Amino acid sequence: MTSATPQAEPRPARLITDRLEPKNWIIFVTLLMGWHADRFAGIGWGLFAAVFTGVIPILFIKFGERRGYWGDRHVRRRQDRMYVIPGIMVSVVVGLALMYSLGAPSEVTALVVAMLVSLVVVLAITAVWKVSLHTAVPAGAIATLALAYGPWLLLLSPALPVIGWSRVKLRDHTLGQVIAGTLLGAVIGGGAFALLR
Repeated sequence: MTSATPQAEPRPARLITDRLEPKNWIIFVTLLMGWHADRFAGIGWGLFAAVFTGVIPILFIKFGERRGYWGDRHVRRRQDRMYVIPGIMVSVVVGLALMYSLGAPSEVTALVVAMLVSLVVVLAITAVWKVSLHTAVPAGAIATLALAYGPWLLLLSPALPVIGWSRVKLRDHTLGQVIAGTLLGAVIGGGAFALLR
C-alpha cells in the first residue's frame, strides 16, 4: 500500500499518528503499571521497562531511518518490519532478563512479557501481511490497564478508532489492518498479561 506524499497528507491524521504513536503508549502503560505494582518504586521499574520496550527501540528505528535502511520511524514497508521487529525483540528480551534478575514487580514483568508475546505474533503475521502496530499497541495497553486498574480504563478505548482512522486516512493501512491490529493487541497482549500477572 503506497503512502500519501507529505504534501497530500491531511494534517489532523498526521498529528494523531505522530502524537499517539506506539512509543508514547508504551511509556504511558509502563509507568502506570509500575505505579499500580509498587507506587513510587514501581514507577522506577516502569521507567526501566520503558527504556527497553520504548526508548531503545525508537532509537534503533531512528538509527535505521538515518542510515536509509527503512523509510521513516513508522516503518511503513512490510518487508522492513521483518528486520525492525526482531531488533525490537532483542531489546525487550534483554530488558526482561534484567528485570527478572533484579527482582522487578510481577505486574511490570508480566506487562513486558505480554509485549514480547505480541511482538512474536506480529512478526509471524508480518511475514505475509501488515497489521497496524499503531492500533495494536494502544489496544494492548488499554486491555492491560483495565485488568490492573479496573474497567473504567476502557474509557480510553475511543482513542482506538481515532488512531485507526488516521492510519487509513494516511493510506498506511487498510481498515482490515487497523481492526486486526486492535484485536491482536487486546486479545494477545491483554490475554498474556491476564495469564501472567
